[in-house]
Amino acid sequence: MNAYGQKQYTQTKVTTVDKGRLIVLLYEGAMKFLRQARECHEAGDVPGKSNNINRALDIIGELNQSLNISEGGEIAVNLRKLYLFWSEHLIQGKIRKDATHIDDVIGMLGSLCDAWNQVVSQPEAQQAMPKTEAKSLRAQVTV
Repeated sequence: MNAYGQKQYTQTKVTTVDKGRLIVLLYEGAMKFLRQARECHEAGDVPGKSNNINRALDIIGELNQSLNISEGGEIAVNLRKLYLFWSEHLIQGKIRKDATHIDDVIGMLGSLCDAWNQVVSQPEAQQAMPKTEAKSLRAQVTV
């Protein structure tokens, strides 16, 4: 598939998924850019590293902006704190030229992505949740 076809496929995929799956796709995208930033760091490609970190920061910023604090409650507040921490941690890593900051955020993103994957892939698990908890998970974002 050529680059244009891949872009069209990705756009179609994003516009047809539910909110939970979209969050997973965003986490996966941020991790992809951070892995590329790590590779650029190892290769001494400073502009490439910076560009990929910035792309991951853009995704994290979108995730942060999509939070619905009034309906998402404590979960949304905690996610906001986490997204702000990730952003600051990545920026500090860029300033200090320390790739361990990238690894830290990849690890945290991976854990959260795995948790979201479990929630969105198991409808029976959502039904077994208390209604308030399930509503809180669904309402935390306005994506």
